[in-house]
Amino acid sequence: MHKENRLPQSPKEGILFMVIISVISVNIIAPTIMMLGQGFNIENYLETLRIIPFMWVIIVLLITLVAEPIVGKVMPKFLGETDGFNAHILLNTFLTVTVISVCMSIIGPWVGMREISIEPFQSFFPNWFKNFGVAIWVELLIAQPIARFVMCKLHIKQKNKKETTYF
Repeated sequence: MHKENRLPQSPKEGILFMVIISVISVNIIAPTIMMLGQGFNIENYLETLRIIPFMWVIIVLLITLVAEPIVGKVMPKFLGETDGFNAHILLNTFLTVTVISVCMSIIGPWVGMREISIEPFQSFFPNWFKNFGVAIWVELLIAQPIARFVMCKLHIKQKNKKETTYF
């Protein structure tokens, strides 16, 4: 799948891909989850905007240091060489969202409340199911398709640029 037009093909493109997905995800998932718990009003939304930069950094670190290594080890156990692009993307997204939502169901409240407490552990399962549900749909229907679309357009542009430089 390395040469798949919808995926990054260099480290620089990988960073762009992760930035697109993480910025979209954090800006939709964090406010939605917070407002589901505390109510939909402008004060809650503005409070969410204040913590989004911290959440974004945490998410990028968790993806890079925790989710990618775990998902990289688990994926080959479930997928074969003949499985297609959609199977790879769906399983990768499902596993990544699972790992990140588990972590953020604990870390997110700590960041939001600005204190480390036992509360996220006490309400873990109801919160995790809600967080996972919101995150998986945002990833599958919004963030991932937009990032893959950008990659595809970028690769088409690069290909056209190469073709025009030869003539």
